[in-house]
Amino acid sequence: MRNESVSSIQADDPMVPVPIPEQVAATEGMAELPGTRLGYWDTSGAGEPIVLLHPASGSALIWLYQQPVFAKAGYRVIAYSRRNYYNSDLAPADDPGFASQDLQHFVEFLGLDKFHVVSSAAGGSVAADYALSHPERLLSLTVSSNNLAAARGYIAEAAATMHLKEWDDLPRWFRELGPSYRGANPEGVRKWTELNAKSETGKGARQKLVNVVTPEQLETLKVRTLLMTGAADMFTPPSITRMIARHVPDNEVVIAAECGHSIYWERPEFFNRTVLEFIGRTSKQMHRNASPSVC
Repeated sequence: MRNESVSSIQADDPMVPVPIPEQVAATEGMAELPGTRLGYWDTSGAGEPIVLLHPASGSALIWLYQQPVFAKAGYRVIAYSRRNYYNSDLAPADDPGFASQDLQHFVEFLGLDKFHVVSSAAGGSVAADYALSHPERLLSLTVSSNNLAAARGYIAEAAATMHLKEWDDLPRWFRELGPSYRGANPEGVRKWTELNAKSETGKGARQKLVNVVTPEQLETLKVRTLLMTGAADMFTPPSITRMIARHVPDNEVVIAAECGHSIYWERPEFFNRTVLEFIGRTSKQMHRNASPSVC
């Protein structure tokens, strides 16, 4: 049954910069996986795991606003850098591998059974690809600022018409940070740009996806999904997110006001609260469904 809600909430003032919180203790390591090594950090603990999947403009370094908040909410928080990003191996041209298969090997390396995925932008493509291949491993799926890897069909065609040929020549900070944030927080733009530059470590081959996603395939998704985008997102505007929501069976849609492509960074308090409330509701529903009925 489709459970679709659409909301646009202006709970925080996007014109007021949010200071980066102090990080909680986390173990850094190198995951030795089939065909590659991936750098990661892990706050550990007995809480339900949240695995963070970064955008193409980031790495495991970028989750400064999420790490302490999710950990203090009782979750085990984990982030890793995909191939070609900070502290991880490059993807060789002859065999770049599949990013969602790397995720499967990574959670097996950590001994995780079921977990929540929280993703942004290109990380959302990996998350959707994984959810279609391994729905039984996911407690919930959060995809921010991404079209769930839709590569064929009207959603992909609509997205392809939105950009000029000069799009890729524009500075990444201009494409990915909304105008309200750029005007209000030049120091935040500088820090975002610094983390972006540090995240990109080489020119490895682009990794592949296992699934070629169509609208029809999205209708087979078996994981409860939060779809989030910014009102000023030039990659995945609200119109694209609503197209996706037509096909994802069990979803919630949230539009972040005055926000571009990097909600986790531009509106971190809004992002964190929205994700934690969604995960909390989903976990409670799963526990209720798993509890035996009492006659």
